[in-house]
Order: sequence, then structure tokens, then C-alpha cells
Amino acid sequence: MKLTLRIWRQPNGQSQGKLVEYKLDGVNPDMSFLEMLDELNEKLIQERQDPVAFDSDCREGICGTCGCMVNGIAHGPLPSTTICQLHMRHFKDGDIITVEPFRAKAFPLVKDLVINRDAFDRIIQAGGFISARTGSAPEANSTRIPKDTVDRAMDAATCIGCGACVAACPNASAMLFTAAKVSHLGFLPQGQPERKRRALRMVNQMDLEEFGGCTNIGECEAACPKDISLDFIARLNRDFLNASLTQCDKSKESNTF
Repeated sequence: MKLTLRIWRQPNGQSQGKLVEYKLDGVNPDMSFLEMLDELNEKLIQERQDPVAFDSDCREGICGTCGCMVNGIAHGPLPSTTICQLHMRHFKDGDIITVEPFRAKAFPLVKDLVINRDAFDRIIQAGGFISARTGSAPEANSTRIPKDTVDRAMDAATCIGCGACVAACPNASAMLFTAAKVSHLGFLPQGQPERKRRALRMVNQMDLEEFGGCTNIGECEAACPKDISLDFIARLNRDFLNASLTQCDKSKESNTF
């Protein structure tokens, strides 16, 4: 396959960037998209040019490290697929492919296609863990949980934090990510003691990171490589409202004395 690649090149977040065109010949259709970028980088190194910087780690669709816009679509044209699992057989010989980084104020650009996702880590740190001592591993069946509840918790837990939801959202909202992280603990008994506080803290941190607001457009669900449902956003909204009202009630009680 012969391809024309238009790739965003930017040395750092303070410099101006631009799309640079590269010609690549002999692309194997069975290559993954990242393997194709590896081939391009080998070519650039041989030509004594600066290789394209991009994120990757596991290359198995589970780490959430990779991610960029391919022809304007987060992770490329194939649904429910990370960029490392996207193969070149889904493109045609002679195609022009535009590759850009995820763009959001909360995801500052590091170099070329690499962005800083530390904002996601800070949201999780704000309330994504339980503080109760768990001791040794308990017997799996000692706490009985309905299967549908476990399934929903696991559906939420499949979020890999890649940031595609933010990149696809016109508002650069992180609601789907935050909802998934709040919900997967909120479904389980271990997450109940801090459920309200967790929702408040994580949503407040999300706002501090300057992600945009959610307007229920649904692009996040469409772009998510793990098919995280919008239903989790509705659940987060209920938890946040409930926690906010409870906090208001406590404030009123304290003001009466």
C-alpha cells in the first residue's frame, strides 16, 4: 500500500505546530496503525529527520496510553477500537490520512501527537479509591452481589482513561470518564461508605481541571473504544445531586446552632 500521511508536528506546547506531509510506500495491510508509524519513524531516522512522537505502551487496547485523531475521528474510523488495534487493512491504497493529537485545554500538548493526561490522574486521586482497610483477600462468595450489579460495575471499570471521550466532545467534557470511575465503585458494597463524597470530590476536581460541561451530545459514547454507556453519566448526575443536597442539609443543620 502507498499512503500519504499528513501528521501534526509540534516540538512543544509553546511552539507553533503544523501538518507535515509524508509519503510511505510498502505498507503491509496487516500492520497496526502504530506499527505503520514505527515504519515511518524508521524512514525518518534513516533520513536524519526527527521521528514522530506518539504515545503507546501495551499495544493490546488495555492501557489507555495511545490515542490520536485519525481523519478527525478519535482512534480512527473503526468503532470500539483503540488506535493500537486499528489495522491498515481498514484503509485503501492511495489514501490520504490526517493524524492529529487529542485537543483539549485540560490535555496540554507535549510534542507532536503526545498529550499530557495528568488531569485524569488527579480526578481519580480526588476520590477514586476507598480508604477502608480491606485486610486479607476475603472469600469471593462471602459478600453476595447480584450478577447484573457486578456486570454493570465491570462495564464501568473497562474504561481505560485514553481520553477519546474528551477529544470527541465539542465541549471537551470529561463526564463519561468521571462517570465510569465513580460508578464502578458506586455499584459495589465496598464503595458505598464514600459514595457521596467520591462523587462530589471527583466532579469538583473535573471542574478544576477546566474540562468543558456535558450537554449530552453523545460523541463521547460513540468514540469510546470500550463502549462506555451514557447511562453512567445519568448515574453520576444522580449521585452528585444527592450528595450536594445532603451536604446542603448538613450545612443548614450546623447553622442552626
